[in-house]
Amino acid sequence: VQLQASGGGLVQAGGSLRLSCAASGRTVSSYASGWFRQAPGKEREFVTGIGWRGGNTAYADSVKGRFTISRDNAKNTVYLQMNSLKPEDTAVYYCAAKFYLGSGVFRRSYEYDYWGQGTQVTVSS
Repeated sequence: VQLQASGGGLVQAGGSLRLSCAASGRTVSSYASGWFRQAPGKEREFVTGIGWRGGNTAYADSVKGRFTISRDNAKNTVYLQMNSLKPEDTAVYYCAAKFYLGSGVFRRSYEYDYWGQGTQVTVSS
């Protein structure tokens, strides 16, 4: 499975961005997915995750109420809608996938099998 993240960019505080993670090589309809981010000098951190059916989601407290994860299995794509962006959201955002047929959502990076290359999100104050 190859994951391609896109949609990053430069936005002012309070603005919005929508990230996409397109999968190729194998259907990801049976995969749990997640988004992580890594700011300069910091460790990679969990942002949000979604089960393979899309019914279960989880969010880091820092983004809850502002970010929304969703998926379109017909398009093999997972999305991250980011609203009310803050300068502290600035980071490289990575999408990840884990083959899993249950309804679980995964928060730890080591639990994921596949990673995208990352897309830069910069929020100016």
